[in-house]
Amino acid sequence: MEFWFSELHTPNFTIKVKVKRTLEVRKTPYQELAVLETLDFGRMLVLDGIIQTTEADEFIYHEMITHVPMFSHPSPETVLVIGAGDGGVVREVLRHPSVRKVDHVEIDEAVTEAARRWLPTISAALDDPRVTQHFTDGVEWVRRAARTRGGVYDVILVDSTDPLGPAVGLFGPVFYGNCRKALRPGGVLTVQSESPWFTRRAMLRSFHGIRRAFPLARLYTAHVPTYSTFTWSFTIGTDGVDPLTAAVPDPLPFETRYYTPALHRAAFVLPAFVERLVAAPEPDDLKAELDAEVASEKGV
Repeated sequence: MEFWFSELHTPNFTIKVKVKRTLEVRKTPYQELAVLETLDFGRMLVLDGIIQTTEADEFIYHEMITHVPMFSHPSPETVLVIGAGDGGVVREVLRHPSVRKVDHVEIDEAVTEAARRWLPTISAALDDPRVTQHFTDGVEWVRRAARTRGGVYDVILVDSTDPLGPAVGLFGPVFYGNCRKALRPGGVLTVQSESPWFTRRAMLRSFHGIRRAFPLARLYTAHVPTYSTFTWSFTIGTDGVDPLTAAVPDPLPFETRYYTPALHRAAFVLPAFVERLVAAPEPDDLKAELDAEVASEKGV
């Protein structure tokens, strides 16, 4: 009997992956977690029915969410990673020799436990002495860090799940505003900002939220085979160096499988329909939603 995992996006579109065996399925305090061994993509982490990462293509996502912002900062020493319970973002951050300290904040400890057990090539860097793990709410962590005068971090990377359940608070202007306050001058924030197809509103929510909080916001993309419609977006915000003009070393100081200095710049070249989406003013309904979130935070 064949076993297929299906990730449903709409009643008319699904991604199907053939599974060799189930390694783990459990309910955590926050979500349903599964680790499946697939024929084409190796081991695959699934949360609430949505593919998070696979052994075969994880390098694409992890390199692009990490190296674009890290090389857009002249010398990142202190980094905050929110989410990323599998450890892949932390692994890529630590490849930068300037990094002295990484705070890794993940709300669901079970995700990291599963990654340590089944995905050691992704999670091994979590044992590096420069990494301190905190199993707590990233929204509240950033809120506290924002109170430190002058900022705490050089780079903040938000590798969250989709904007459902515990991740909802990571997709709004209040959170992004606190991220800016938690950054030192010249700091860089990058978030995964969903797909321009089936999760377009979430992408625009991230982009406009960051544009409200930072003097410069840019959206860039990568192509991940196991993600919705292959095209995935990231949004970067900074009050420092424009990532388009960042002095990316060429050759790089370490080997990569997807990211290159040329791709760093090319990733910001958007398809025409995506370029029009981010160039347009905030849609009226989204503007009202973001305004209401900010007003609620201020107690208005």
